[in-house]
Amino acid sequence: MAKLASVIFYVLFFYFIILVIFIFCYWRILVAIRRQAKVMAAHSATGPSNASHAQSHKIQSNVIKTMVIVSAFFAIAWMPHNFYYLLVSTNLFPTLSFWDSGYYSTMFIAFIYSCTNPFIYATKFNPVRKILIGMIPCKQNPVKPTEGTASTGTRSSN
Repeated sequence: MAKLASVIFYVLFFYFIILVIFIFCYWRILVAIRRQAKVMAAHSATGPSNASHAQSHKIQSNVIKTMVIVSAFFAIAWMPHNFYYLLVSTNLFPTLSFWDSGYYSTMFIAFIYSCTNPFIYATKFNPVRKILIGMIPCKQNPVKPTEGTASTGTRSSN
């Protein structure tokens, strides 16, 4: 009974509760964005413009898409591991163990989520994308001299 309770706790805490936390946090971000959009619209002298409304709608849509992608990818990537853990821990299949290649395969799939999560954000948010592109050495812009600092090649003697 204690083993079954620990398995249920593990799957609930490390799978379903994490999904709920993702959705709750993104929901709070969305509420804050909507609140900020209302405040900005109230401060506008001419009332809410179509451009600001479109920008606000685009930001909200981007947050919702990111929430769905991150949450769905987490659910898909971690489901095989949790299912395998459930099968091994409850001894439904006595031939399975934590030393089998199946366990390592499910862990590999789960860890892929951690590795690809930054790329999800990099493709969804321009500030993150700009910072990451700036970190790539071959993508940095060459330094160009400004007009006032160009040297003429001659030296003046003092």
